[in-house]
Amino acid sequence: MSNAGDLNSIKNLLDKEEGERLSPWACLSSAAVREKDEENIISGHRQNFSLDTDRILHSLAYSRYIDKTQVFYLVKNDHITHRVLHVQLVSKISRTIGRLLRLNEDLLEAIALGHDIGHAPFGHDGERFLSILSRRYGLGYFMHNLQSVRFLEKIEKKGRGWNLTLQVLDGILCHNGELHSRELHPDREKDFKRYHQEIKDKADNPDMDMLPMTLEGCVVRMADTISYVGRDIEDAIRLGVIKRNDIPDDCRRALGDTNGTIVYSLVEDLAGNSLDKPYICFSEEKAEALKRLKEFNRERIYSVELPWKQTPKIKLMFELLFERYIGDLAKKDEGSDIYGDYLMGMSPEYRNNTCDAEIVRDFMAGMTDEFFMSQCEKRLIPRIISGPSRLHAQ
Repeated sequence: MSNAGDLNSIKNLLDKEEGERLSPWACLSSAAVREKDEENIISGHRQNFSLDTDRILHSLAYSRYIDKTQVFYLVKNDHITHRVLHVQLVSKISRTIGRLLRLNEDLLEAIALGHDIGHAPFGHDGERFLSILSRRYGLGYFMHNLQSVRFLEKIEKKGRGWNLTLQVLDGILCHNGELHSRELHPDREKDFKRYHQEIKDKADNPDMDMLPMTLEGCVVRMADTISYVGRDIEDAIRLGVIKRNDIPDDCRRALGDTNGTIVYSLVEDLAGNSLDKPYICFSEEKAEALKRLKEFNRERIYSVELPWKQTPKIKLMFELLFERYIGDLAKKDEGSDIYGDYLMGMSPEYRNNTCDAEIVRDFMAGMTDEFFMSQCEKRLIPRIISGPSRLHAQ
């Protein structure tokens, strides 16, 4: 005998309790908005943002986090951060802050776990190379936050998408942790029409800032920065790129000099200064120290050309591979992996409304570092084959 009715009653009770338990500035699960109606959601046992979390976790793009670079690539070290760990850290930090501020932890988790799904292989270098190629082929700029929502809306489930809520998609779109802010005020007046317009505007103007529509989205954006700034330092120290004493003195005094102390200082400061407010903010001291630390990371870690990175080679491989796939599509070479590993079974809507360059961009953006390298070896490296023996040739 099914207890589905009882479970649905419990879900309705949980929705009701959110209004009593959460902050007046939190986004309630009952306020979730989807672009397409789904009958099964109404009768299902999961709350809206919890359902979105499950959909993201079960997406193919999420499974590829496991071999996507965070900062350091082409280096063999099991303790260097990969993208999968980064998104887990963002999720944990976001939910810690959210619990203190009485926000919706399901919404926080969904945004955090989905925020980097659109990252290209080889981290920000890969994103930069793919953006150059996208512009060369008339597609505009490539940005991982735009690609994240594109994967979830238009590519997953063979082009049908997951039909996630506006609040989750908006949080992913607006998560850019590289932009420095002392405080973030949610831009609550959004609907799907405005969301789609912001995607178009951002594609034309990469410097345009977009504020999340929920306080939860603002928290994830801050947590993104908190999660990577100290962790990247630890990775750089482990690889000998910097020494701990290189961390600026003012940052050490304000935040500490280990990832643990940096995270703890920033989380406590952000939560403490944001209590009972319709926005989130750091104290002036911690915000300034964080800004200085991000500048230090950019100068001493991200901008340094490390000998093992082989950046020019990776850039060339992006260009050559992109051109090969464009040629495969033009020739309708169904033996190419872009057909077998990507286009096979894709919805007619995706195939009919996506130009060849966009298809190649989507395929390459979804690659893991390892798959990218295997494709380069397969498509770009000449192979020695067995020929007739010398005796036979005579």
